[in-house]
Amino acid sequence: MKFWREALQQAKYVVAPMVDQSELAWRLLCRRYGAQLCYTPMLHSAVFIRDATYRRENFKTCPEDRPLIVQFCGNDPDTLLKAAKIVEPHCDAVDLNLGCPQAIAKRGHYGAFLQDDWKLLEKIVSHLHQNLKIPVTCKIRIFNDLDKTVKYAQLLEKAGCQLLTVHGRTREQKKELTGLADWNFIKVIKDSLSIPVFANGNIQYFEDLERCFTATGVDGIMSAEGILTNPALFSGKQVSCWQVAEEYLQIVHQFPCTLSSVRGHLFKIWIHGTQRHLDLRNKLATGKSLEALVAVNTEFKQRTIVRTAEEQTAVANQGKLPYWICQPYIRPSHSSKKSSERQERDEEVIRKNIEASRKARIKRKGNKIKSNGCKRERTEFKYKPCANCSSNPSGTRCEYGMCRKCCKSKTYNEVVDCKGIVIFYYS
Repeated sequence: MKFWREALQQAKYVVAPMVDQSELAWRLLCRRYGAQLCYTPMLHSAVFIRDATYRRENFKTCPEDRPLIVQFCGNDPDTLLKAAKIVEPHCDAVDLNLGCPQAIAKRGHYGAFLQDDWKLLEKIVSHLHQNLKIPVTCKIRIFNDLDKTVKYAQLLEKAGCQLLTVHGRTREQKKELTGLADWNFIKVIKDSLSIPVFANGNIQYFEDLERCFTATGVDGIMSAEGILTNPALFSGKQVSCWQVAEEYLQIVHQFPCTLSSVRGHLFKIWIHGTQRHLDLRNKLATGKSLEALVAVNTEFKQRTIVRTAEEQTAVANQGKLPYWICQPYIRPSHSSKKSSERQERDEEVIRKNIEASRKARIKRKGNKIKSNGCKRERTEFKYKPCANCSSNPSGTRCEYGMCRKCCKSKTYNEVVDCKGIVIFYYS
């Protein structure tokens, strides 16, 4: 608790770690609107220690960007420690990502797919705790079983975790299966630990913050999706989309980031506006420079200012926020059955594939017949065999002289890249 009170300044409102979405410019914008603690994007520890370009592009900070927690993913204690040592002088803690449920985390055996290997997790957390000058924290997802989740959290605390963020959803709750986070799990975990606990999940409006504090008793609340659509979430203010977009773009001029990150943020901020102004949505999607994206936001602003006077009253009478005010986006419900239109479209694709396969078989059969009724003799193999399996031809541009299958296996297992056939698992 001393760490939370002093180093983190009793932070209650926290910006979540989001890949390509919680860069320095975004963190500074959120701090202007009430965020008291920010996390960096999730950083891959193995790539971070060996790739200077990756470090330079993905880890940026400044004196105003404190308190700050840097989040890493990985499954090797020594690799995670080396990465943490690099950022140790520039942050207040290092966080271990144990919550990412995406397929890439499953392939790399990190994130939420480490939650079944408790011995490894205990080793990683204790190794970081014993060898770092700053605290180690963890961000987890829950199990379906409450008792197992509590034991999981207690194991991390015992290993040396000094702050735990609990995302109240299971590993399987993602995309169309996301559903609601379970605050009851978070409350029981908070009551079972002596370290600070942050809650994550179901925070869409400012009023949700007090509801969550009351229901869970946590020390802080983290927001991810909610704050992407409304960077002013923690302030309780109703601000226009173009206003926060302008502020964000001004910060980007001072602290540059990738154009894809900027575009992604503008799409989230203007998520309701793009559904009304499809031409501006297309301009936002195809903008090739920061200036082009600034122009799109300016045009959004001009259109909404013209409509504000007349539409504000009409929308207010319906008890809704106008679309140009930052607000959450609720995912549409997904039916388990396909619509008739989609089913017809899928059936048409299947028919075309079957017809294409039939024509290909006929063509292959014709190519086997040579003049004089003899089968064509196989020509001499003109490619070098794969250096690994020898049964397939090697790729002409593969850096390791392997076929594509073997090259993919090598890059995955050895954490290396092959620029020849453009396979990048970790960069």
